[in-house]
Amino acid sequence: TCPAMASGDGRSALKRCLDVLREARNDSEQFAALLLVTKAVRAGEIDAKTRRQIFDAIGFTFPNRLLTSRQPPAGCPQHTFRALGLTLLACFCTDPELAGHSQILNKIPTFNDILVAPCDPDSTSMIDDVYQCLSAVLATTRGPRELVTKGTVSALCQAYMNCSHGSEQALTLLLGLLAVAEAKCWQRDAPQLLAVLSKLSDDFLKAEDMTKFELCEVLPHFIPLSPPLTQDSQGCECLHRLYKGLANILGSKLSQSQRDPALKLAACLTQACGTEWIPAGSAGSKFLALLVNLACVEVRLTLEEPDPLEVEGKKEVVTGCYVLIETGIQECLREENPLLEEVQKMQLLRIMEEAFGAVIFYLRQVKQEELQDPFVFASVRILGAWMAEETSSLKQEICELLPFLVHYAKKLFKEGSPAASLPRPEQVSSKDSDLPQDALRFLLPGFCHLTAEDRPRDILISEGAPALLCEYFLHQWEVLTSETGSPTLLTSTEMSLQTACGIFLNLVVTAPDLIRRDKTFSSLMDMLLKALPLLLPQKDHLVLAANIATLGLMMARIRASSAVLQGTQSAREFFGAAIRFLSQAHTAQADPGSDRMAMAVSPAYASAWANVRELWFLGMQALAGCLPLFPWLPPALLQARWLESLSDLLTCVAPASVDFELVAAFQGVLVELARASKPCRDVILSRRGGEWANLYGMAALEQCLAEQ
Repeated sequence: TCPAMASGDGRSALKRCLDVLREARNDSEQFAALLLVTKAVRAGEIDAKTRRQIFDAIGFTFPNRLLTSRQPPAGCPQHTFRALGLTLLACFCTDPELAGHSQILNKIPTFNDILVAPCDPDSTSMIDDVYQCLSAVLATTRGPRELVTKGTVSALCQAYMNCSHGSEQALTLLLGLLAVAEAKCWQRDAPQLLAVLSKLSDDFLKAEDMTKFELCEVLPHFIPLSPPLTQDSQGCECLHRLYKGLANILGSKLSQSQRDPALKLAACLTQACGTEWIPAGSAGSKFLALLVNLACVEVRLTLEEPDPLEVEGKKEVVTGCYVLIETGIQECLREENPLLEEVQKMQLLRIMEEAFGAVIFYLRQVKQEELQDPFVFASVRILGAWMAEETSSLKQEICELLPFLVHYAKKLFKEGSPAASLPRPEQVSSKDSDLPQDALRFLLPGFCHLTAEDRPRDILISEGAPALLCEYFLHQWEVLTSETGSPTLLTSTEMSLQTACGIFLNLVVTAPDLIRRDKTFSSLMDMLLKALPLLLPQKDHLVLAANIATLGLMMARIRASSAVLQGTQSAREFFGAAIRFLSQAHTAQADPGSDRMAMAVSPAYASAWANVRELWFLGMQALAGCLPLFPWLPPALLQARWLESLSDLLTCVAPASVDFELVAAFQGVLVELARASKPCRDVILSRRGGEWANLYGMAALEQCLAEQ
């Protein structure tokens, strides 16, 4: 017994005990002093300086000995030494520097063992100390990775499922780990996490009080983006319980504080599983329509008359509503196995139009200093989804917003935006959180529609959009060819390049003078000449190659006088690749109902033909237009022996198998070749071109061959 401690002079007693610890001659003296130190620690009587003094006095050596000792003092419980050691470690862990020490991190398996061991009344303080240590480790830089790899997720799940002492702390720690390392947690411990989700979803369905709304805040943490819950029967059961629980909630009259977490949970489920968590049939379609309706109302209430403070507090729930609205757009467009009925689709489109009016109104109020706000990005993204699909709605308002959208996209692209998704814990994270915050990616489809119309196209041109799009295109090409990004990023990049090609094709058709005079398109032309020969051999990129080939051919026709197209190496390689793309698209195949062969799309093109077909026909027209402009081009076609292969193809297939549009495309190129080059005309005639021109009804080719 220490007289000073007994008299209440705690600090002097602690100092004396530390002296004893330093000078102790045997374990008994150390143990007696240590009991008093841990008593002070548990009473919370130490400050940071004293804590450091304790550590300096005993370091990690003595707690390590206590944790491994199997013989308690006479008359003491079995776990006495271990409990003392844990109390000291919990004390040390209140120092962030010590919490990340390897001597603490290598105790994680010991902490896990204590959590999953049967709990008796005497060991509750020991479990509290373990949770304190784990919480401190989680807050360190290395901590989350160490906890996941050393099995803490499984231990916490077990502790929570057992409803043992501190199970709520186990849940809190799980939430913290999932917030910072969700993917790794699910990769390593999916069955255990699924068991927790199963319990939570069951509690959620059965709860009849405020617990239901509290669980709405907790559950999103346990909805993984990968692996999908729909892949597992237990996951599907969880989803069905969550659907039923949410249907009960959202079908009732709710206060805002109750509605918001329910909408966020619904958005999280939708983001992770699409609409697969909503059952098909009348009940499911009504529920989805209700969800989208509620989301639109929430967006309008928050954004139509925005009070800056109110908007700030509602950003998470409105971001979740954006997810639900985007799903509403997709479902309204879905034709195969639609979840919504036609009447519901029409009603939702009207309601969504009103919500997007509010989004536009909000974006028009955004100040320059707010441009890096992730919520502005989320609002631009959802508007981009609407513009991509609904081309006639809100046209006037969107035209008025275009200068802001171009400026915003340019700022993010030029500066490399740090704008990130809103943090996942209490809301819905972006599906594309691994992608750069690239506003243009989401605006491109809408811009593609708008550049086909006079007024919005003029606004985009006056705001400098073509130059921005060219620069963006060159950057995206670099990303694609570097192949250092994730598969998701590379797929997204390829889609962006294809959509940008669509915009440039619109400009080629509707604003040829811009293509001809703007120096920006000189850089784009150079890039297209180099890109196609690299891309075409890679069969996985056929759609992008078709876009680049067609765009390059159509731009070459407009920029025919530029030096780079005057028979240079890059021009010859581009046209050689374009000729291969166009010439290899069709082949002859056996026709079961005839002894003649039939014209067919080549197998290499078949899977992508729906996306390539229109580009191929445009490319054929553009090639025909280029032939009179470049004297070196007809000899290149001769060298490629396309005339011979086309002649063989048309000779061996049944004319009835070649549709009129295809005949016209072939004739357009053949006529220009015959006019531009005597050697080409001679090859056509030598291959009985007059006969098959007559056979296929190529009157213009027949006339051309006869004239010369």
